[in-house]
This record gives sequence, structure tokens and C-alpha cells, in this order.
Amino acid sequence: MPEEPARTGFEIGKDGVGSIVVGVDGSPPAVHAAAWAAGLARRERAKLVLVYVEPLASAAYWTSIGMINAAEAANDYVAEVRQEAERSLSPYGIEWELVHHRGDPAIALEQIAAERRADCIVVGRSRHGGGLLGSVPKALVTKAARPVVVVP
Repeated sequence: MPEEPARTGFEIGKDGVGSIVVGVDGSPPAVHAAAWAAGLARRERAKLVLVYVEPLASAAYWTSIGMINAAEAANDYVAEVRQEAERSLSPYGIEWELVHHRGDPAIALEQIAAERRADCIVVGRSRHGGGLLGSVPKALVTKAARPVVVVP
């Protein structure tokens, strides 16, 4: 009788989509990405992890007053996202959570995806420079350990 193969731990997408990480920042491409990811989560009965990454490289963080104002604005935005998610996702039975992180968006999205054992990361096409994809989507597409979907 052959031996059972050793279990190697988590395997992305092995039994379908279990969880999806999506970056949200309020931009139109991020809103489109969140809507696309929500539809996938609903169809696959997957958990949707909404991630807002507060970038600390902003000039707003150069002074203590600026840092306080930027942090307050970020907290207000997170509360707004939480209310919108409750209103938009819960009626469809989509399991979701909201994560507020500070730091580099590409690194944070991959780190949170690894922690949540996400099957994919969904981001909007960047509105900033960096070529066709932009810096965050490009960094994820070239370096992430899981599939990345870039939504226009």
C-alpha cells in the first residue's frame, strides 16, 4: 500500500479560493478592484480582506502636526470604508474584514496576504507613474508569491 504524501502545509488555490486580499485607497481603480474582488468573493464564498495601507512616505508625516492630521484622516477613511463594507458586502453574505496597516503598500499587501493565507491579491491599476501598471501593482506582479489581479 503506498504511503500518503507528506502534507506540505498551505497551497494557494488548492481547493478553490478561500480568501482574497484587496487594496483599498479610495481611488477609482481601487474602488473597481474592490468591486471585482467582492464579486469573486461572493461567487467563491471566499473571505474578502480589505486592506488600507497608510503610506508613511507622504510629506504629511514630516512634521508632528502633519503626522497627527494624516493619521486622523487615515482613521476617518478606515471608518468610512468599514461603514461602506458593512452596507455593501454583508447583505450579500460576503465574509469580510478590514485591515489598516502603515508602511509600503506592496510589501504590506503581500505580508497580509501571507498572514491570511490568501489565494490572490487584487489591486487597482495605479494612477501614479511607473509605467502601465504603476509602482504598487508592478511590485506585486513581479514579486508576490501568489496570483495578483490588476483591475483597471
